[in-house]
Amino acid sequence: MKKAIILLSGGIDSATCAAIAKHEGYKLHAMSFLYGQRHSVELKAAKKVAAFFNVAEHKIVRIDLRAFGGSSLTSSLPVPKNRLPADRHGNQKRRKEIPSTYVPARNTIFLSYALAWAEVLGIKDIFIGVNAVDYSGYPDCRPGYIKAFQTMADLATKSGVEGSKIMIRTPLIKLTKAEIIKKGRALGFDYGLTHSCYEPTAEGRACGECDSCLIRKRGFREAGVKDPTRYKKQRIS
Repeated sequence: MKKAIILLSGGIDSATCAAIAKHEGYKLHAMSFLYGQRHSVELKAAKKVAAFFNVAEHKIVRIDLRAFGGSSLTSSLPVPKNRLPADRHGNQKRRKEIPSTYVPARNTIFLSYALAWAEVLGIKDIFIGVNAVDYSGYPDCRPGYIKAFQTMADLATKSGVEGSKIMIRTPLIKLTKAEIIKKGRALGFDYGLTHSCYEPTAEGRACGECDSCLIRKRGFREAGVKDPTRYKKQRIS
């Protein structure tokens, strides 16, 4: 059976990536990170998703990006709330500036770890759920970035030099959040296992107001799928 590494955050996108890879016949090796983020709720979700797909191994890597800070997710900077302006139909539109929830070089660091593990295991495919349509504006979610990382991976690894390239797979990069959710549902995935919120309550309820929550809400609404998220406020828009 062919094998793949899936970067698993516990959110909608990485879980859908896992569903796609599983459907394509891959035996999955999941990698998640405890990197100094605000909360561990997303890692609990990642463990649930990994169990759902019966992965061969789920490696949780500990690194300390809080040592550098520079992000609302790895420092005391406040998490932006309700910053996505609504259009006349009530849909939030992404602003152009990069928000403070961007974690400097995070995807580069995560992909580098996955690349190293892939070389050790002899795996030729790495799946990452980056998306350049319904996302918060992070520079390391764009097609140009993935193309550049692929070039680096080809040049900087034994596998690449010897002609057996490790490919970075991004099946969601051109999909809307609604399309992603529809894809996952068609593959039988339960999104009630996932978590997206940047600043959940102590009980693990989503705030419903950060960028990630707003994008998640809109995705379920536009997909015509009931949102299974437990929000802080009972009324779900």
